[in-house]
Amino acid sequence: MKYENFKILYVEDDKSIIEFVKMIFKKNKITNVTYALNGAKGVELYSENKYDLVITDMHMPIMDGFGVIENIRKINPKQVFMMITAADNKDDLIRAIQLRINYFIEKPIKPKKFTEILLECMDFIKQTQELKLSNTLLNQYKEAIDASTILSKSDKKGRITYVNKQFCKLSQYSESELLGKPHSMLRDPNMPASTFKDLWKTIQLKKQWKGTIRNRAKDGSIYIVDALIIPIMDENNEIIEYIGIRHDITENEQYKDLLKNELDITSKGLDEKMHLISEYERVINESSTVSRTDLKGRITYINDKFCTLNEYTKEEILGKGHNILRSPDTPKQFFKELWDTIQSKKVWQGIFKNVTKNGNIKYMDTTIVPILDVEGKIIEYMSIRHDVTQLVNLRQEIEDTQKEVVFTMGAIGESRSKETGNHVKRVAEYSYLLAILSGIDKKEAELLKLASPMHDIGKVGIPDSILNKPGKLTVEEFEIMKTHAFKGYEMLKGSNRDILKISSIVAYEHHEKWDGTGYPNSLKGEEIHIYGRITAICDVFDALGSNRAYKKAWNLEQILELFKEQKGKHFDPRLIDLFFENLDKFISIRDRYVD
Repeated sequence: MKYENFKILYVEDDKSIIEFVKMIFKKNKITNVTYALNGAKGVELYSENKYDLVITDMHMPIMDGFGVIENIRKINPKQVFMMITAADNKDDLIRAIQLRINYFIEKPIKPKKFTEILLECMDFIKQTQELKLSNTLLNQYKEAIDASTILSKSDKKGRITYVNKQFCKLSQYSESELLGKPHSMLRDPNMPASTFKDLWKTIQLKKQWKGTIRNRAKDGSIYIVDALIIPIMDENNEIIEYIGIRHDITENEQYKDLLKNELDITSKGLDEKMHLISEYERVINESSTVSRTDLKGRITYINDKFCTLNEYTKEEILGKGHNILRSPDTPKQFFKELWDTIQSKKVWQGIFKNVTKNGNIKYMDTTIVPILDVEGKIIEYMSIRHDVTQLVNLRQEIEDTQKEVVFTMGAIGESRSKETGNHVKRVAEYSYLLAILSGIDKKEAELLKLASPMHDIGKVGIPDSILNKPGKLTVEEFEIMKTHAFKGYEMLKGSNRDILKISSIVAYEHHEKWDGTGYPNSLKGEEIHIYGRITAICDVFDALGSNRAYKKAWNLEQILELFKEQKGKHFDPRLIDLFFENLDKFISIRDRYVD
């Protein structure tokens, strides 16, 4: 269907006319029509949707057709309209023309005339859309060619009229030095004149010329281009200019010369070359485990180091798949991505977690290369692996040490204010749970769990007299207490470690409030980092349920009532909803780590 996706908005207050035109639309297989019974509703619908054509009656209650057109013009100045008006109302017609309305339907509506004007209008819109799309694509094609090639244009006499940046960069001439000059200013004098004679003869016959040209850059160096010269014709098939598209092949040509020279050296015979190949193979075998597999992944070759490292004999491995070594906790998606990569003739690199015959864990830095025949078809896969188990274990040990240090520092901050021993554990678990519920991925949520114990680390810089004061703080004392957020941030912000970077955010923003009344920066709404918003809920939930120097623990009902009242004030309303929807999980964590 020609107008299958065509969207029309029809604004008409007379229901009988709507039913009448519906039959006309149906007859012409035009189905995507939205109807509005007054002008205001029409404008409202337009503001929410895109329409190819708007048809509007002139005289309607609430807002007339002129109002519809003027309001829609503000949204889209290029919108096309059809107007329905009485034939004898000249003032309406004049005003409509002033509003750039080109298509009119006279009342009473005649089906044949309505259809003719409607189809003419829709054809015009479709042609306009296609022209716009063509121009858009043309500009993208031009930009792509300009960005990826060395481009120039010449007039009929061969004088340069345009060069792009790549042309200037390669030739070392500026645009102003090249425009108006012939391309001969760039040619290497050693290029045979017959090449250029053939070039001109070809393009003047309105044919494309393709070949290799050696040019000389401004500094005298030689560069070589693979050139395509295309004559551009006007509507009368007369040449108006030439476009030259070039690719720099200097390095390729130099490599070909080098390779030719190497092959011409007869002193290195076949025996010597085979010996070198044997030596390279020996180096690989000594330093790496090597295996080869067929197209189905069955192992066809392994070296001795492979057997030694994985504690299998060759007989136990050959003919099997590598899954004999795979750790069961490696996700299936890992292997799917691997196979997708190598089957598309690309090299795959990554780290495998393998299990040896005796159950030992080995981490292997692995490169798998598809081996191709002369026709470019995969005939087998070669895998070269290096044992990096010690490095992986060392990295894990470092990460575990970092986690322990972070947790211990958080506990120190809490212990100075004589807070409950398991407070940091509960806040960490709450934070992980709420992060997962909010849509944060598992790895990031785990980092937040590790970082959240540091939320009050800045308290190490607050005097004991204020930190552990049993009564209410004075205004001056509270201002000092509030500085713990900034102090914690200052302590942590300089680290490049992910855990400590997240810790610095948590320390800085967990006292900010959704309505902007928090501290230290009075951030509001989503200006507060999601880490700060999560930790704020988790910290307050646990703090209110625990005894502190300045208060007794609240019961659960009091805490939940406060959370409901502070939704959208202190706390992120979406996170509060998630908290209440999963309250049983938070209670379970509280009970698991009771003091």
